[in-house]
Amino acid sequence: MSSPLILVVDDEADIRGLLKEILSEEGYEVDVAANAAQARASRARQIPDLVLLDIWMPDVDGITLLREWSAAAADGCPVVMMSGHSTVETAVEATRLGAFDFVEKPLSLAKLLRTVERALDAGRRHRQSGKLLGSPLAIPIGKSRLMQQLRAELQQMAANPSPVLLVGEPGAGREAFARYLHEHGPRASAPFVPLIASSLRDADAEGRLFGREQADGQKVAGVLEEAGNGTLFIHELEDLPSGAQRLLVGVFESGQFTRLGGAEPVSFRARLLASAQPGIEQRAGTEALRRDLLAHVNVLLMRVPPLREYAEDVPELLRHQVDRLVDADGLPFRRFSVAAQNRLRNYPWPDNVRELRHLVHRLLIHGGAEEIRLEEIERELAVQTPPNEPLVKQDLLALPLREAREQFERAYLQQQLLLCNGKVGQLAKRVGMERTHLYRKLRSLGVDFRNISEE
Repeated sequence: MSSPLILVVDDEADIRGLLKEILSEEGYEVDVAANAAQARASRARQIPDLVLLDIWMPDVDGITLLREWSAAAADGCPVVMMSGHSTVETAVEATRLGAFDFVEKPLSLAKLLRTVERALDAGRRHRQSGKLLGSPLAIPIGKSRLMQQLRAELQQMAANPSPVLLVGEPGAGREAFARYLHEHGPRASAPFVPLIASSLRDADAEGRLFGREQADGQKVAGVLEEAGNGTLFIHELEDLPSGAQRLLVGVFESGQFTRLGGAEPVSFRARLLASAQPGIEQRAGTEALRRDLLAHVNVLLMRVPPLREYAEDVPELLRHQVDRLVDADGLPFRRFSVAAQNRLRNYPWPDNVRELRHLVHRLLIHGGAEEIRLEEIERELAVQTPPNEPLVKQDLLALPLREAREQFERAYLQQQLLLCNGKVGQLAKRVGMERTHLYRKLRSLGVDFRNISEE
């Protein structure tokens, strides 16, 4: 049986050398990387059993790299973050992105080795059970009519090789839908390669996408080549820099690309999936997005609904997430009371399924009585809603009646005024109010109808 492979990613040569020496003496195989580019190349050559990842690096920081890799957690590889000057917020963000643990520098040898053993054991258990480490909820879960329709639609799309654009709000589970398409289609045994569009820069886009050929003949695969006969998933299409958009259009039209420093063309064979936020069709053709790029991706369209549209499935989603965290991470079992479930069914979930996942994670980590009661839920949800948040995303149940009514009236009149092009006379007729009373109402609610009219 081969020894576990550990990838150490740190820009400090002394740290890399020390960790390689210590871990090798413990019987592990060790590969090292000084930056994000070397780390990506190492993972492209061979999936490690564990990654020790430094947060502060000069080119791409560890949190950005973790965010990029968290989508590829199907390989069962846990990630342990390392930092000498981190903050609580950084540690929380790393945990939310799927990091297994967090160790501080200077490293305690005993603690490091215990963490390595725990992480490797967790990775083995996840691979054996077939459960994804740090993976998002297996969408679509639920018995609602909407979820049943989505499952049927996904099954049809999975068998079709055409590109798919998954449109939905952030946190709605677009990437999980993409994985569902991949895993239920004929390419399931091939790689699923996610590309976080915001991680690309025009300066390095060509190398990241196409790969490189060194002077000594060594070839480093880019993400297009890594995808092979599998699936390439572009997360947030509009975040692609203009240079990367131009390069990708060329690949999609010609069906091939050439590595940097190379001469022989390489065929692009992967299925193309991408995610975007609602309204992307109206924004195409602007500086943000090339219309021809959207045309290549938008062959099939999949709308990923926000969680508030299938709120009846929230209790089942809560139970699923609790079971997943108990089985995968060994967190203590807790169940939601009926009152707590009803409260969360009526919560607007502005950050969608991702917010539900984080909420359950926090509740289980904090611990407490087995039953999660309404009072505990209210404390977790007690966050001030931004004033410009759309009405459907505002948690009106958290407000006293008077404030909730004012919030509703303000949002209602603002949207109606936009429909009337800022004309209060038209608004009065539309909402059935006398104009003088309407003016007083707009002023009392702080609705600046003059600015809306000018816009």
